[in-house]
Amino acid sequence: MHIPKLCDACGGLRQRQTSFSLLLTISLTTLLAPPSLAQTPPIPSPSNAPLELDLLTKPKDYVITANTINPERLTVPSLWWAQQNSERKLLDNWIAYPASEQEPARVDLIVNQQIWSLLEYVERYDFVNRLGSTARNFGYNVRVFNYQKEPLATYTCNFSTSPALCSIQTNVKNKIGLQRLL
Repeated sequence: MHIPKLCDACGGLRQRQTSFSLLLTISLTTLLAPPSLAQTPPIPSPSNAPLELDLLTKPKDYVITANTINPERLTVPSLWWAQQNSERKLLDNWIAYPASEQEPARVDLIVNQQIWSLLEYVERYDFVNRLGSTARNFGYNVRVFNYQKEPLATYTCNFSTSPALCSIQTNVKNKIGLQRLL
């Protein structure tokens, strides 16, 4: 059954009204969107300072390692508990650098490569997340290395937000031996 149109221009009018309504909705949504969503500060890139393994045997006053003990008070960051309780074979040592004008505070974790290589991706992620969360509580970012100074993972936070926004990145070797960042 065919129903004749009463007004040929009415279709165009309805289309213009729909377009105007859509444009008005988009404009109001853009204007009324909370600015905090658009202005969230990004998570900084991990430090690209070199790993200084010589600080493990010849520590300087400003760094803390797994062998540093302060007899007067708790040494920050305190990763000994994590190492002793669950990471004894994997977490071999660490070097903690206080914040400087150039970089935020960070901890470089040195892991046993043999144990690390046996872990599945989820187990590595869990390790980085647990130790990263501990370090974050003290205001430190984390980088994970092996003794060959190869970067294995990072846990980086933007401490200017509350709560801190953090990101985990891990390097994964594919079957042909090329690394990629996840």
